[in-house]
Amino acid sequence: MNSALTDADHQTHIPATEVEILRLAREEPELGQAAVAERLRRAGFSISASGVRYLWQKHGLETTVKRLRALADGSGEGIAALTDQQRSLLERGALSAQLARAPSPGEPGSPGDEPLDRYQVILNAAAELFSEQGYDRSSIRDIARKVGLLPGSVYHHFASKEELYLAVHREGFHEVMEAVKAAIAEGSDPWDRLTRACEVHVHLIVGGSPIHRVTGHSLSLIGNHELLAKIQPVRAAYEDVFRALIDALPVTPGADRTLLRLMLLGAMNWVYLWYREGRRSPKEIADAMVEMVRRGVQSA
Repeated sequence: MNSALTDADHQTHIPATEVEILRLAREEPELGQAAVAERLRRAGFSISASGVRYLWQKHGLETTVKRLRALADGSGEGIAALTDQQRSLLERGALSAQLARAPSPGEPGSPGDEPLDRYQVILNAAAELFSEQGYDRSSIRDIARKVGLLPGSVYHHFASKEELYLAVHREGFHEVMEAVKAAIAEGSDPWDRLTRACEVHVHLIVGGSPIHRVTGHSLSLIGNHELLAKIQPVRAAYEDVFRALIDALPVTPGADRTLLRLMLLGAMNWVYLWYREGRRSPKEIADAMVEMVRRGVQSA
């Protein structure tokens, strides 16, 4: 634990200028070295921006991330002592540091390292923003800022926001489909297999990764028919899994299986809008939906 931020006020041997620098590091850790030097100059201290950095380095506080970590470590409350903005800065800074340490393609990492895949990090951040604020209101700059990268680093992997959006959905549908197929393989009969598939679907929409959540959302909400058409092949492949499950069900003669499939998928895809953790679990919701389809709701 870095005690400089908590002990400086009580250490009389530390020069007054250094005490003030440590105080500002504690009270306003986001300030850069130039801003701190200017703040001290107005207070009557004489120190340059490079002098501020030197003293930060002396105490291991030369980056915003290090100052925030020292503040959290010295508070007794951990990151709960930080503001929402400070926690966000700490998270982005830590992620950027991990990305910076990640080896380039083909370069071996250190033993025991688990470097982040920059492509995957960008994909997850994009999915989270698309999920929270929609396609139209999310920009490449927003996505880059979320992971502490420059927009050019995002464009290195994805030529456009559209390409990034399509990549999110391709990966999302692939991952969800694999999970659903694995669950189906353990089913004992057509209704059990459908129930297991629905349990996975609902669980990933409300409790999976941002990529899984975006996959389940209605893409028609983006109002972009050209983009919707480009995603349609992967959607269709996923729906084929449920088409086969519905076709295998022993249902009333004349029942519209296509409508049944669309109704069930539509109901599950909208769970993310009204789901509240602590009430029914995703499994309970999926089971109840399938049970209502199978048994109906009319009393005997």
